[in-house]
Amino acid sequence: MSAAPILITGGAKRLGRHCAERLFDDGHPVIISYRRERSELEALRSRGIVTLQADFATEAGIFDFIARLKAETSRLRAIVHNAGDWAPDGAGDEAGADFERLFRVHMLAPYLINLHCRELLDACGEPQRDIVHMTDYVARKGSRRHAAYAATKAGLENLTLSFAAMYAPTIQVNAIAPALIMLGENDDADYAEQARAKSAMGTVPGPGVIYQSLRYLLDNRYVTGITLPVDGGRHLR
Repeated sequence: MSAAPILITGGAKRLGRHCAERLFDDGHPVIISYRRERSELEALRSRGIVTLQADFATEAGIFDFIARLKAETSRLRAIVHNAGDWAPDGAGDEAGADFERLFRVHMLAPYLINLHCRELLDACGEPQRDIVHMTDYVARKGSRRHAAYAATKAGLENLTLSFAAMYAPTIQVNAIAPALIMLGENDDADYAEQARAKSAMGTVPGPGVIYQSLRYLLDNRYVTGITLPVDGGRHLR
């Protein structure tokens, strides 16, 4: 019997894609969700990674994804909640709708997937099963321009504690809280220098450090209910 796959939501680009490819290279079957079609998906599909479209901005979209996931596989080794939206705060009449959308993407989708896909983890057949929430450094610091983002990521961090308590001892539930890990395509040299200066380590490390952190959680049978900071010592500044 082949190994149970690992699900990564938001796995089409950046950190999610890097982790999906590294896990696949390490011999794990991988399923990713993606929001919209993009050229990178064909490269993932050609390697054998399963891709499922998902709209986590609506409750109906979340339940639709869960149904199609269960049609795709009867078991999972792990769920990595990486889907997110780095959206600034809305203004005026749109602010409430923007907050609700971030709440559904960052909190409601993981909450419902964790509840309704526990049976897939229970059916894994391996001694360790994991749920990993990707939160954010700003969940504990707050943000002047991304208050809704920070608040909903903080809510996801709290869900880590609740699900860890609910699902112990059979399923481990942890979180990873990155600071800036990768530069964007349009980030210039000045921005890169400012980003490096924010951490005690003085670097923008790249996605490998997140994969190392994920592997630590997936490989350690005695860790649950923690948030692992991956921020280069920003709290020391």
